[in-house]
Parts: sequence; C-alpha cells; structure tokens
Amino acid sequence: MKYSENKKKQYHIQVEKNDIGQYIILPGDPKRCVKIAKYFENAELVADNREYVTYTGYLDGVKVSVTSTGIGGPSAAIALEELVQAGAHTFVRVGTCGGMQTNVQSGDIVIASGAVRMEGTSKEYAPVEFPAVADFEVLNALKNAADHLGYRNHIGVVQCKDSFYGQHSPERMPVSYELENKWEAWKRLGCLASEMESAALFTVASALGVRVGSAFLVLANQEREKRGLSNPVVHDTEMAIQIAVEAIRELIKRDLVKQKEI
Repeated sequence: MKYSENKKKQYHIQVEKNDIGQYIILPGDPKRCVKIAKYFENAELVADNREYVTYTGYLDGVKVSVTSTGIGGPSAAIALEELVQAGAHTFVRVGTCGGMQTNVQSGDIVIASGAVRMEGTSKEYAPVEFPAVADFEVLNALKNAADHLGYRNHIGVVQCKDSFYGQHSPERMPVSYELENKWEAWKRLGCLASEMESAALFTVASALGVRVGSAFLVLANQEREKRGLSNPVVHDTEMAIQIAVEAIRELIKRDLVKQKEI
C-alpha cells in the first residue's frame, strides 16, 4: 500500500527510482550527509524528509547516494526497505560506536562482522535464532579500505541495543539486573563495541536479499574509563567516511568485473 501523496516516491524517504544509485552510504545523522556527499562528483540534494536526507552523485562514473537513517533500528529498517524499493542493492552503514574491549580505543575503526540482536526491530523480520551478519563482500571491501588508508581497525561482533541510556546508566533502570548481566556476557564473548543499527540492517538485508556492511568510529570506551585507562572522546567521523567511500569504489569495480564475466 502506498501512503505517499506522490505515488512514485517512497513514503518516508521521499525518493523515487531515478533519484538514487544502487550503492548507498547510510549515516545516522542527517548533517553527516553533506560531509559524505562532498566525496561524490556532481552531488545534489534529492530529498529531505523527517530524519531522512538523501544526496546523489557519482563515484568513478557510477551513480551513488547517501541517505541518513536517524537513530536506531526502526528508522534504519524503514530507510533500507524504501531504498531497496527504489532500486538500491548495496549499503554501507557508517557511524559511531562505544568500545567494549579494552584494546578498542577512541579513534579506532570497528568493522562489524555480525551483531548481537539486543533490539526489537530484527525480531519482526526473523526468529531470534537467526544471526545478524554482514555481507562478506562488503565486509572485505571495508577491511581492505581501512588497511589501505592506514587506519587502525578491528573486525568482530558488535552489540546492538535500542536504549542509549540503558547502556550508559543501566544501574538506574528497573531491569538493571538483566542489562548489567548481559553486558558482562557480551564482553566475555568478545563483543568489540556497542551501537544501535547494525542488527536491524543486517537482518533486514537478509530478508530482502541485499548487501549491507558497517564501519564505525569509536567515540570512547566506557570499559577503559572504568579501569582508569586513557579514554579521550573523539568525534571526527572523517576516517569512517573515507573507508565507506573507498569500500563502495571497490565494490563497484568488483561488480563490473563480475558483469563482464557473465
């Protein structure tokens, strides 16, 4: 069912098929779209509605876009659903996270191989037993980009939640016993970082048959803070953005080679 006044446009993100490329970068913050679009050739604003801002331009002659998702799984899932409806098939989530292992330091990059589904959105797409995992090709491209650019990076599982303050002030929540115990479990299982979108994006991507990967700047690490280790807060997402752009470039090249081989 179409809810948009313009039947050609997707209801929430307000784009239609000719507005976007098949390769999309997904930041959370709408203001970050301008920073990312500066890496495109001939970038233009094509939509601005609610938390969803979209710019479209070109990388190496191929149409690409950036669309913000807002915060959390519900709005990220809506963006992914509607971008797929508009013709996109490859996505790189770029954003921020909080480190969980003490070797994951402020300013590092975390590339998610999978995500703990400690959120609600993915449960409406798949049973809880189904894993939320990144697409292998996108994961490889992100790792290659990070290494090529010389940025310190980690690959592994991240934890996804719906409540930012449930993570940072679990002791004041009525379910503190659950939040604190599970946090310890995730740490002991080697979770690298905590964020809010990848579990939903990976699961929705599996349901829709598209490719998604994620790369994050580590803002800070509360576990390092607890141990009295150096823990500056880093806000500059430029490294993560550069990795996402280079990864998209690599994926475009790989896909063109595949098409020639068919």
